[in-house]
Amino acid sequence: MLRTYFPVLLLLGFVIMNAVLMLGLSHLVLRPRPTPVKQQPYESGMPPLGDAHERFSVKFYMVAVLFIIFDIETVFMIPWGAYYRQLSCSVPMVNDICPAGQISLFGLSEMIVFIVILLVGFIYVWKKGALQWD
Repeated sequence: MLRTYFPVLLLLGFVIMNAVLMLGLSHLVLRPRPTPVKQQPYESGMPPLGDAHERFSVKFYMVAVLFIIFDIETVFMIPWGAYYRQLSCSVPMVNDICPAGQISLFGLSEMIVFIVILLVGFIYVWKKGALQWD
């Protein structure tokens, strides 16, 4: 079991060792030279305006949550696409080919149900006005 994970553990160990080495080396070699300009927060080259604790509209959070929900749901289509052949064959495949007369619509109907559920959720959100930016 450990033998199968050895390359991953080796890579993880190398990444951790590299990160520690770079941070330690930069800490030993470089002298800190703090200035008031370096201590200010960096905002894309623009001088900071206002307080960092401003209140945002709920619309920002609503759009972010809706994006995450629909984005993650559509990511589930990738594994479905990878296994579409196996899902659409009612018997085990032989040499990656479904035997004649054994093709089913299970894989397609499964995704159609998934997309209909997503579409119903999207229409509900649209009708509630969550996508309006007024």
